[in-house]
Amino acid sequence: MTTSEYPAETQLQIDAALVPRPTRPVWTETSFSPDPTIYRGILDEMEDGVYLVDRTERVLWWNRGAEAITGFSRAEVVGRTCAENLLCHVDSSGRFLCTNGCPLRRAFLTGVPIETSAFLHHKEGHRVAVNIKTKPLRDRNGYVFGALEVFRRASEEEDQARLIKELSKLALIDEPTRLPNRRLFEAHLERRLAELERFGWKFGVLMIDIDHFKLVNDNFGHHLGDDILQLVARTIFANCRSLDTVARLGGDAFGAIIASIDGDALRRVAERLRSLIETSGLRNSASERYRTTVSIGCALARSNETTAELLRRANDRLSAAKQGGRNQVSV
Repeated sequence: MTTSEYPAETQLQIDAALVPRPTRPVWTETSFSPDPTIYRGILDEMEDGVYLVDRTERVLWWNRGAEAITGFSRAEVVGRTCAENLLCHVDSSGRFLCTNGCPLRRAFLTGVPIETSAFLHHKEGHRVAVNIKTKPLRDRNGYVFGALEVFRRASEEEDQARLIKELSKLALIDEPTRLPNRRLFEAHLERRLAELERFGWKFGVLMIDIDHFKLVNDNFGHHLGDDILQLVARTIFANCRSLDTVARLGGDAFGAIIASIDGDALRRVAERLRSLIETSGLRNSASERYRTTVSIGCALARSNETTAELLRRANDRLSAAKQGGRNQVSV
C-alpha cells in the first residue's frame, strides 16, 4: 500500500512509529534522515506477521507476512479494532485472549515488551499456532501511544508441511484434506507398536469423529461438508507435533498417533484439539458463522497388542464419547 492510500492521520502515526528516534540531539542539517517508506518497505518483505495499533487498539498497518499467515488482506484489517475479535486468539486451553490476556493490552498496561504463544483464527476457519512478540511504542515524552506486534508460525507446523509435501509424492495422502490416508496411518501404527515392544517407547491413539456430520451434508450440502472436513483437518494438523501422525481414515473420521506420551498427557492433547475445533468456525458471504464439534476416543498402546486390538479399544472409547453426549473426550 502506498503512502497516499492511508488517511493522513493514520499515516502520521505509522511514520512516527517506524522512524527511529535518537537518544540525544545529534541531528544536523547534513544528517541522514531516511524516508519512513523505507522502513515500511523493509517490514513488508518480512515473512513474519507485523502490525501496528494505536492506543485504542485500532489497526494502523498490516504487512504482507501477516496477510500470508492469517489469510486476511490489509484492506480487511486496517481500520478495525482488536475488540472486533478478527483473529480471536486463544491459548492452549481454548481461553479467548482478546477478552482476558490480550498481549497488546498487557503491553499498554505494563509498558514493557511481551512474548507469548497463542492460536490465531485463520480466515479459512482453522487455528494456527503462532509465537508473538509485542512492543509498546512511546513518544518523545515517554507516553505509550501504540504498540507493534510481530508474530510467526510455530516451527513444528512448518516441519509438518515439509513432511506432507514429501508424502504427496508417495500417493499416501487423502486428496481433499491433504492428510495421510488410512493406509499410511496403519503403517505408522505398526511401526510404533514395534518400537514399543523393542524400546518401550510409549504412544497413544486418538480416534476423532465430527459430530452430526451427516446432518450437515443433508441440510446444507456437500460443499459446506467439505469445508468443515478441511477445517477440522487443518486444526488437528496444525496443532500436533512433527513426530505425531495425523490422518483422515474416511468419511468424517480422523486418527492421530501421539508419540512419547502417557495417559494423562494423551487426555490433555485430545482436550486441546477438541477445544480448538469447538472455538473455530466458518463464515459465509452473509457473515453467518458455522461451528462444529468432535468426539474423541483415546487409547494408550500396550505391549504385545496388535494394530486391530489397539484400534478397537480407541473406537470403543469414541463410542463412549458419543453416547455420553458428544463434543467430549473419553480415555
